[in-house]
Amino acid sequence: MTGQAVEREVGRARLRKEDARLITGQTTWTDNISVTGLLHLAFLRSPMAHARIARVDVSAALERPGVVAVFTGRDLADGLGSLPCAWPVTEDMVLPDHPPLALDEVRHAGDPVAVVVARDRYAAADALEAIEVDYEPLPPVLDLEAALAEGSPLVHADKGTNRAYDWPLRAGDDFEAVRERAEVVLKRRYRQQRLIPNAMEPRAVVVTPLAATGEYTVYSATQIPHILRIMLSVVTGVPEHKLRVVAPDVGGGFGSKLQVYGEEAVALAVARELGRPVKWTESRSEGYLATHHGRGMIQDVEIAATREGKLLGLKVRLLADMGAYLMLVTPGIPILGAFMYPAIYKMDSYEFDCTGVFTTRTPTDAYRGAGRPEATYAIERAMDELAAEVGLDPIEVRRRNWIRHEEFPYTSIAGLTYDSGDYEAATEKALALFGYEELRAEQAGRNGRGDTVRLGIGVSTYTEMCGLAPSRVLRDLRYSAGGWEAASIRMLPTGKVEVVTGTSPHGQGHVTCWSQIAADVLGVPFEDVEVVHGDTLVAPQGMDTYGSRSLVVGGSAVHRAAEKVVEKARRVAAHLLEASEDDLEFKGGVFSVKGSPDARRTIQEVAFETFTSHDVPEGMEPTLNAEHVLDPENFSYPHGTHLCAVEVDTETGRTRIRSYVCVDDVGRVINPVIVEGQVHGGLAQGIAQALYEEAVYDTEGNLVSGTMADYLIPSAADLPDFVTDRTETPAASNPLGVKGVGEAGTIASTPAVVNAIVDALRPLGVHDVPMPCTPERVWEAVRGARPSGTADEEASA
Repeated sequence: MTGQAVEREVGRARLRKEDARLITGQTTWTDNISVTGLLHLAFLRSPMAHARIARVDVSAALERPGVVAVFTGRDLADGLGSLPCAWPVTEDMVLPDHPPLALDEVRHAGDPVAVVVARDRYAAADALEAIEVDYEPLPPVLDLEAALAEGSPLVHADKGTNRAYDWPLRAGDDFEAVRERAEVVLKRRYRQQRLIPNAMEPRAVVVTPLAATGEYTVYSATQIPHILRIMLSVVTGVPEHKLRVVAPDVGGGFGSKLQVYGEEAVALAVARELGRPVKWTESRSEGYLATHHGRGMIQDVEIAATREGKLLGLKVRLLADMGAYLMLVTPGIPILGAFMYPAIYKMDSYEFDCTGVFTTRTPTDAYRGAGRPEATYAIERAMDELAAEVGLDPIEVRRRNWIRHEEFPYTSIAGLTYDSGDYEAATEKALALFGYEELRAEQAGRNGRGDTVRLGIGVSTYTEMCGLAPSRVLRDLRYSAGGWEAASIRMLPTGKVEVVTGTSPHGQGHVTCWSQIAADVLGVPFEDVEVVHGDTLVAPQGMDTYGSRSLVVGGSAVHRAAEKVVEKARRVAAHLLEASEDDLEFKGGVFSVKGSPDARRTIQEVAFETFTSHDVPEGMEPTLNAEHVLDPENFSYPHGTHLCAVEVDTETGRTRIRSYVCVDDVGRVINPVIVEGQVHGGLAQGIAQALYEEAVYDTEGNLVSGTMADYLIPSAADLPDFVTDRTETPAASNPLGVKGVGEAGTIASTPAVVNAIVDALRPLGVHDVPMPCTPERVWEAVRGARPSGTADEEASA
């Protein structure tokens, strides 16, 4: 342990440490877990969107081979409380009970009614058909506007309303006064269709009881082991210190595993009831009904501007589909977007109102971007409409309104302080890579010839708030928890390093990036760092993974904890070298005395000397271990410019993405390979919303897009090659200078694609195509616009 040349890690394009284990099958998915005496669960789910439960008869199911027990909601009611909602966005928000198993009513297709416990999953599934349930149908509630009308059927009759909450925000000048002096006023309606998350690994849970002590270990395919532990304790009454929650290998989440699900609570209750370990794994079609959905809202947007394209004011009115229940953060998702509708633009007035509406559909909650994609879509579509109205190029109208680089830090009209950014630089780089002027010239030629295949160019210049944190801000938003994150560094006697993190990865590359961060600060080889996560027993503190917060908050906590280790080691090294701490330099993992380079100790040598404790400073604990809990002062604000060129066949409605260029600014980059992967994945999901995906319900409230045969998820073959690049303006709000990247591609790409389609068809009088822009919808938009060649100012959803 005499020192080593350690290459700088941060910024290095390393392959992920995690991948060798993943691609060779040496993984532990929740469904892989098997223990002695394991029983399997299967849930009987309502085939109806809304009905009273008149009778449940499980006697025949109990006679089926292999069946150990069957429970209804009534059977478990004494040991199960309501599922939690952690975000009561207003003081008077309507919060209905949400039983893990339905008691008297079912309120969406897929609402669970009973659970079968059997010796294998097939016996459990087969026994479901033997359960008899008498349903008394009730009217479904599906249309958001009709749900608020007088006399509408009610999702929760005891609450007397389908209105969950009203949440307003007013900033700047009075909008009515601004509209009066505006030369241009545009009103548009956009519809955010429901989306169904499709993580590669379905949800699963295993619960193992230890009867002698009343302890339980819950293995769950979750993004939030720490939050899940707290909430399961609240729902089931099992004391928190008797619960251990483990998120083993988790195969994707995208927000769908940022949840406390009824199946997890029921599994714990059944394990407690029977004293046996239990397992449940959802089927894909079951997940389409029971895993929460994303998006789902109507956006009425009004912009006031000058004839020169200067934005004066913005008014947004949302109707947000909550679904049947308010789940963990359901009501807060649209509110996150409230602060992002002004985006990168300056204006005098901003008015926002959101109404949450109960419907008899699967509840909505977080889905990649969570409120921010919806906001970006609305403002970026509206900016293109403004450009068309005043006769400006879409890029030029943005230039006239965005915050200039010299104005940072800048407090937006919504009250957020953007710490850094350079929208001009990102846009100029994107335009050059895209060949913008050449494409515009080609477009003009095609339009002049009246080509049936039209070329469209879409623009999206976005920013987002991520690194979901500061606890005081979350308090002001009435969120029930904080936004801090914890990390600890264990310096082992042999000089190896263990990083314990409160974030829980499910594909993001935490193990690799945290190793790079710790290796740089400590001056140890990358290979000598191990990262421990996802287990509340070994990583007891944490606020988990969502909202592009892991690197910004969790990675910064790792950095700070590693700095504390170095400072502890400095004290020991100074003692060993008989020098003042102020006279020591630390570089590349080596402490040396200034002016005496031969007087040196490696951090590994210091670690071993501290372990032996034979010669450490008086009164010092014999450890270099350190921990840090970081609560940032601000969000982080990545930004970028995305440009999309599409070819639209006006005779068939087929859209083909010809080229896609994005230049993102995610602050300081820890690992370019991981950033690239995150951007590509985000682009795929954002493009999917624009062109392919939609959860469709019939008039009775049945999900008719309930399998992958009906719900179109694009494959690599359906997507173009992406040209990606970056600019870099380090964040000022964290010690690493990093900004989030996990949601950027999703947030920016949807409006870029739809703007391109509308740009291609605008000469034909088309001003909007509802998402997803399927060939049929594009064809209908073209046919509908042709008689007059124009579109109504009010675009319909």
